[in-house]
Amino acid sequence: MEEYSRFVDWDKMDVSAQSQDTKELTFTDFHELKQLARQGYWAKNHSLRAKVYHKLISNIPCRTVTPDANVYRDIVVKIIGKRSSSSLPLPEFVDNSLIPTYCLNAEGVGAVRKIILCIANQFPDISFCPALPSVTALLLHYSKDEAECFEQVCRILACNDPSKRLIDQTFLAFESSCMTFGDLVNKYCQAAHKLMVAVSEDVLEVYSDWQRWLFGELPMAYIARVFDVFLVEGYKVLYRVALALLKFFHKVRAGQPMESDSVQQDIRAFVRDIAKSVTPERLLEKAFAIRLFSRKEIQLLQMANEKALQHKGITVKQKRQNVHLAVHAENFKSEIVSVKEMRDIWSWIPERFALCQPLLLFTTLEHGCSLSRFYSHSEGHEPTLLLIKTTAKEVCGAYLSTDWSERRRGGNKLSFFGTGECFVFRLQPEVERYEWVIIKHPELASAGSETENHAQPASSSLSSSSIPSDRLSPFLAARHFNLPSKTASMFMAGSSECIIVGGGDGQALYLDADLNHGRTSHCNTFNNQPLCSENFQISILEVWGFRD
Repeated sequence: MEEYSRFVDWDKMDVSAQSQDTKELTFTDFHELKQLARQGYWAKNHSLRAKVYHKLISNIPCRTVTPDANVYRDIVVKIIGKRSSSSLPLPEFVDNSLIPTYCLNAEGVGAVRKIILCIANQFPDISFCPALPSVTALLLHYSKDEAECFEQVCRILACNDPSKRLIDQTFLAFESSCMTFGDLVNKYCQAAHKLMVAVSEDVLEVYSDWQRWLFGELPMAYIARVFDVFLVEGYKVLYRVALALLKFFHKVRAGQPMESDSVQQDIRAFVRDIAKSVTPERLLEKAFAIRLFSRKEIQLLQMANEKALQHKGITVKQKRQNVHLAVHAENFKSEIVSVKEMRDIWSWIPERFALCQPLLLFTTLEHGCSLSRFYSHSEGHEPTLLLIKTTAKEVCGAYLSTDWSERRRGGNKLSFFGTGECFVFRLQPEVERYEWVIIKHPELASAGSETENHAQPASSSLSSSSIPSDRLSPFLAARHFNLPSKTASMFMAGSSECIIVGGGDGQALYLDADLNHGRTSHCNTFNNQPLCSENFQISILEVWGFRD
C-alpha cells in the first residue's frame, strides 16, 4: 500500500473498510469484469484498486500522440515555476469548480492544481470541463506520483473511441448531457420530476447540476465506487447514479417544505451528506435497478440534443433559457390552457424542444371542425402539441413527436407511427402525465387498441409480440438517423375518418372526422384515472408547434 500512499491522508480514509489482503486480479472478459466492478471486488484494497485503475486506463484507446508521465516531468517546472501550488489559478474551462479534497493530504491538494495546469497546456482544445478537478483529485489517491496521475487523466481525455464516451470537454457536450439527463429524469423519475417542477422556477437549471452531484458533492467512498464501474462501463453509469441520487432525494424530502431558490443547494447538501441515509452499495443497487435505455439509444438522444443546441447557436456558455422565457405571458394566448399550465407541459417535453417557443398552428375556433384542415395546418411541423377541452370542461392532450404527413406512408390503411417520446396527459380536473405503454408495460400494448372498432386496424401494429419492445427506438424517428424502420415506435395514427393517439398506460384518444366527438379507451390494470369521459364532446381543439 505504501507505494500509493504519498498523497493520501489516512486519517480521513476509512481504513476500517480497507483489507490488507494483497490479492491480485486477473483480467478476464468484459462481463466478468463488469460484475466484479459492480460488486466492489477491488474497493476494499487500496493497492489493488490503484493497480486496476492503472490497467483499465492503460487499455483506453487514445490518440496517437497522448501526453505521458515523461511529458509532465519535462513541462511542470516550466509551467509552474517557483509559484506556490496553493496559489495557482485554475483554467477557465473548469468553470470555477472547486477541487474536492476527498482524502488528500496537503501535498496532494497542491498537486491537483499543478496537474490541471499542465493538462491545460497539453489540451488547448478543451473549452469546458468542470469534472476535471474531481477526476484528477480522485486518481491522485491511487497514483505513485504526480506524473503518473497526469498520464492517467490524459488518457481519459484523449480517448478516441467514438463508442466510449468518458468526460465532456466542450460546453456543447456538457449542456447536451444536461438536457439528456433532464429527458431521462422525465422518463424514469416522474415523481421526483413532478416535485422539481412544483418547487423550482427553472427545473432545467436544477438538472444542469447533475454532474456536480457526482464530481464534487459525493463523498470519497461513493465516487470511488462509481468510478470503479465507470471505468469499465462508461458514461451511462453516471446517468444511472445521478438518477438514483434524485430518487433518494425525493424519497427523503417529499412532503417537506422547500423553497424554489434553495432546491439546488438542498440537493447538493443531500448528496454531500448521503452517508446519513444511503450506503455506497445501496446507491449502486438502486442505480442498476433502473431499466435504462441502451447506450446506443442514449447516444442518439445526446446527438439530437447537440444538434438542437447548435441550431440555436448555443455552443459556448451563456445564460440558459428557462421555461418562463419559452412560454412568456406576454406572447402566449390559448383558449384552453393558462400560461402556468403550458409551462407545466413544457417541463414534460424533450429538452431540445423546450428551447423553443409555442406557436399556434390550428384551432377549431378559427379554422373550424375539419379534419382535412387539421392536417393541412399541422403537417410540416414536428413535433406538435394537441390540446382538447371538452364541453364538460375536462382538458387533456398529447405531445406528438412525428409529422402528421407520416400517415400517408400507409396508403389508405390506418397505420401507426410516432416515437416513444410521445405521451398523453390530463390537466383538468387533475394533472396527470401518462407513460407510453409499449415502453413501460409491453404486455398491455394491444389491450388498449381492442376496446374500440376504430382501433382494430392498428391492433397488430401495437402488439408487443409483433415488434419486441426492446427493439423500439425510445426517442427518435427512424429517418432522423437512417435507422431501419423496425426500430421505429408507434403511437399515433390518422386517416380521413379519424385520429388515434394512444398507448399511455393503457390510455388512448379517438377523435372523429368532424372533430366534434371523441372517445377514450382505458386499461384499468394500473388503476389510473382516465384522460377524460369515455365519450365526450369537444368544445375547443388546438394544435401547437414549436418556434425557434
